[in-house]
Amino acid sequence: MNIVLKNPREIEQMRLAGRLAAEILEKTADFVRPGVTTGEVDRYAADLMKEAGCKSAFLGYRKFPGHICISVNEEVIHGIGGPRRIQYGDIVSLDIGIVRQGWVGDNATTVAVGIIAPEVQALLDATEESLYHAISFLREGRRLGDACSEVEAYVKARGYSVVREFVGHGVGRSLHEDPQVPNYGRKGSGPKLKAGMTLAIEPMVNMGRPEVEVLSDDWTAVTVDRLPSAHFEHTVLVTKGDPEILTWREKIPSKFKAKS
Repeated sequence: MNIVLKNPREIEQMRLAGRLAAEILEKTADFVRPGVTTGEVDRYAADLMKEAGCKSAFLGYRKFPGHICISVNEEVIHGIGGPRRIQYGDIVSLDIGIVRQGWVGDNATTVAVGIIAPEVQALLDATEESLYHAISFLREGRRLGDACSEVEAYVKARGYSVVREFVGHGVGRSLHEDPQVPNYGRKGSGPKLKAGMTLAIEPMVNMGRPEVEVLSDDWTAVTVDRLPSAHFEHTVLVTKGDPEILTWREKIPSKFKAKS
């Protein structure tokens, strides 16, 4: 395992990339509405990247064909924009990674399209809350497993399951760096956290069973029981003190805003 610690100059570049990724994600989320296609959402995000002078971290990565990952309802991750029209009552997961001057910012959110079923909203809330809960454990001197185990514990207590086939990861000059960051684990396990680590923390949580399968496009992962799935992600910097969210967005559950 080769975990890259960023120096102060590199951290500032990561801040700028994270800020831009968050801005593009927020604008793309606002664009999602009934009647637009997932392909139109992908193109909208691509236009925002072009205007901002950055590029997609996903397009062409291992031959991925989209600028962003856009996954609807039972689609967990890696959905590809296309002709599918978004419907009122859908949930749409947007995973957006950008490259700015050689540095990656990576983040995701799940958008409710209009009023959704209360049980689906509860899934979204629990998944987003689990993200901030886990981030609060990213402190120098702790083990990565402390944060990873908290994601599963948080959502399992609410009746949900975490996806095990896909995980978070280190991020920096490359989209995927060491270490892997699963949404499950054992307290006290994994590498020791050090200031300068930059990690993509991304709970992927299913309403039903944890298993997923990949569709014939070789990318889109869906829940095996076709129940909804939610996905939220931030790029986070481990510091000497509180963890710093590099892809900070304004919409954060209030009870987690001041959590340390």
